[in-house]
Amino acid sequence: MTILITGADGYVGWPTSLRTASQTDGRVLLVDNFARRDWVDEVGSVSATPVHPIETRLEAAEQTHGLTNLSFVEGDLTNKAFVNELLNVHEPDTIVHTAAQPSAPYSQINGERANYTQHNNLQATRNLLWGLEEHGLTDTHFIETTTTGVYGAPEFPIPEGGATMENQSEQDDVPFPAMAGSWYHLTKSHDAANMRLAHQQFDIPVSDVRTAIVYGTQTEETRADDRLNTRFDFDYYFGTVGHRFAAQAVAGYPVTVYGKGEQRKPFISLEDAVEGLAQLALADPDNRPDDLVVYNQVTRAISIVEIANTIADVGDDYALDVDVEHFENPRDEDETHKMEIEKERYMDLIGEQAQDFEAGIQDVLDTLTEHADVIKAHEDRFLPGVLEDRLDD
Repeated sequence: MTILITGADGYVGWPTSLRTASQTDGRVLLVDNFARRDWVDEVGSVSATPVHPIETRLEAAEQTHGLTNLSFVEGDLTNKAFVNELLNVHEPDTIVHTAAQPSAPYSQINGERANYTQHNNLQATRNLLWGLEEHGLTDTHFIETTTTGVYGAPEFPIPEGGATMENQSEQDDVPFPAMAGSWYHLTKSHDAANMRLAHQQFDIPVSDVRTAIVYGTQTEETRADDRLNTRFDFDYYFGTVGHRFAAQAVAGYPVTVYGKGEQRKPFISLEDAVEGLAQLALADPDNRPDDLVVYNQVTRAISIVEIANTIADVGDDYALDVDVEHFENPRDEDETHKMEIEKERYMDLIGEQAQDFEAGIQDVLDTLTEHADVIKAHEDRFLPGVLEDRLDD
């Protein structure tokens, strides 16, 4: 068996690679072009945790966990010739596609970055899907991390995938409409539609894993050796809300909540996200679904103000004096929206939640307090500014 993992240098992709390789004797081939490192550098920031070169990571994986089945290929998935060679040479049985430009704020900076995000994300996915068809690999299980952001913020419980539409007393199941709120999130709506079309036309088995906001710094595998760290972004563009709040607390800043902050967002720990992807990657070809299946990769919805208050409470154990401050909300959003999202299919996949939010914040603060100097040296990155200044020059 050969499992191909794209975006394997990334926050979710790297620990997923380790988990997958640790549970199979098959080959796990990693692919990345290291663009995430360049994007973060472009906005004037850095990972709080040191991110070692891929060669060092692979060496540590073998020395620490005995993983001799990991290998790496550098390449750009938007390059059709590279994808053709990759698939032709390695003929993967499974593809876990985590490669993407993942930042909504980055995609919103200007038209150039909106275009880049859409081209990068959509072209990579199309190249892989068409490549499977053109190289006779339509039995390959295609797994992609899209996003719960494709759903927007509807006023009804979000289904795990499609919806039922009724018109003039007739009804049918249809894909959930694209209600994304950024140029990045819309790429994942388009990817979902393209995967559905590829399944219909090419009969490729597809798992559309709609990933919530991920929190945490470690998994069982990465915790064993500092060289195995995954990245941790805390800046305005690439740091998620929980990570940004935690970094603010470590730097001595008040945790800034816009408006009431009572709106709930879907969350999942890094440990639980990795476990689900590994389970899908390792699924027996004879037993996995041949259909297109949508998973809501989420364990619970959490309000923004609960995130801030949890960080303040846990921060007491680290001698952090954390203030939670509310500011006028510059965004046009419902500050009291109570998201409900179905997740039974994904929870069946992982069995039970491995890490709740409070434990995840403890994990984050354990790590960030060790690297407080890095955060403080880049504390101006909590808010936008540096990149815009560069664009104006």
